[in-house]
Amino acid sequence: MTLTETAPAPADTRIVRVAVDAAPAAAPAFNANRVLGVLSLGGLANFALVYFVQPLLPMLGASYGVRDGQTGLALSVTTAAMMLGLLIAGPFADRVGRGRTIALSLLSSGIVTILGAFAPTWELFLVTRAVAGLTLAILPAIALAVVRDIAPGGDHLRANAVYIAGTAVGGALGRLAPLPIAHVGGWQSAAVTLGVLSLLAGVGSLVWLPKAPARAAAVPLRATFAGLARAARCRPILVTVGVGMAGMIVFVTSYNAVSFRLQSPPFDLGAAEALIYLAYLPGIVGPSAFRALAARWGRAVAVLTAVSLIALAIAVLAVPTIPAVFAGLGILTFAFLGLHSILSGWVVGAAHEHGIDTSRASSVYLLGWYLGSTVAGTASTHVWELSGWAGVTAVCALAIAVSGSLAVVRARMR
Repeated sequence: MTLTETAPAPADTRIVRVAVDAAPAAAPAFNANRVLGVLSLGGLANFALVYFVQPLLPMLGASYGVRDGQTGLALSVTTAAMMLGLLIAGPFADRVGRGRTIALSLLSSGIVTILGAFAPTWELFLVTRAVAGLTLAILPAIALAVVRDIAPGGDHLRANAVYIAGTAVGGALGRLAPLPIAHVGGWQSAAVTLGVLSLLAGVGSLVWLPKAPARAAAVPLRATFAGLARAARCRPILVTVGVGMAGMIVFVTSYNAVSFRLQSPPFDLGAAEALIYLAYLPGIVGPSAFRALAARWGRAVAVLTAVSLIALAIAVLAVPTIPAVFAGLGILTFAFLGLHSILSGWVVGAAHEHGIDTSRASSVYLLGWYLGSTVAGTASTHVWELSGWAGVTAVCALAIAVSGSLAVVRARMR
């Protein structure tokens, strides 16, 4: 299947018009390209709201009068709350319907982010970030399963890469846009701007995602936890989650700390720091590049290649020059987002092979992903405050060693 609408095809050819929700046979069909496009736009807005605080950490610290080490909480409370949101996303979508749930996630996340821009104290700002985490978790928890629905079999790698590329654009926007906007109207204006983007994506989801009804028999919460536990006990899934979690620690640690590093000697970039985040742009093509590598040589080779490139990126970042920081961040983003694309699909594929609910497997993967982000979000700023970039490099090297070892173990599994 190519992700374009086609005329009716023979029985052995996949059709591209499908319903996103588990709906009755009478439900209308929807264009898979349009659904994937909306999901990618939603992923863009979603990831921008999660990570826009990273380049603004020094500004947030100055605005609220908190130390550098504390500012990492602006990300950690969000990703910690996202872990809880992942647990309720599936049951909520079962009762409301996937399309409506995605729209509600984007609309509520945008509203809460805008409210956070007007929080008078650091503590209230963190509360809004935590509430946003609950709502932000819903879209990625559902989207990976939806992608599997609209592009089963061999087409899943392609569709998954398209969706992850959308989230990569969101990550790029979340790091590129805030600083220029903040230097004009303060960090609050950046939060409001991205909140409005999420509202627009939510409206688009209401208009273009299928209005299929909720499942006739919603899955009880106890059954949801049982499904998560079953997925977590599957060794291929658990090891794959470990690879991604360790990779996430490297990624978040680097991006959190680099915002402080670029404001310190020998860089002292000020507003020009925003230009460094252009290095995020190679990450947009990372998912497609690694999909092609996986299609040719297998997922194991693609994962090990990504981990090796992440190690190279950390080595390059250790060089205290602007070109080295730019190149290191570019390599890191390209490799990490490619890694995420392959691992998220590998988890779903393993679940399919072992008879495990794919949405529960996706939730377990994302739980590990955001656990890594939560730990790194807080630890990275403390490590920077205590030992500078040398400490950041040491933490990243340890996480890379763990990720690479687990990748080798996963490559030997069925």
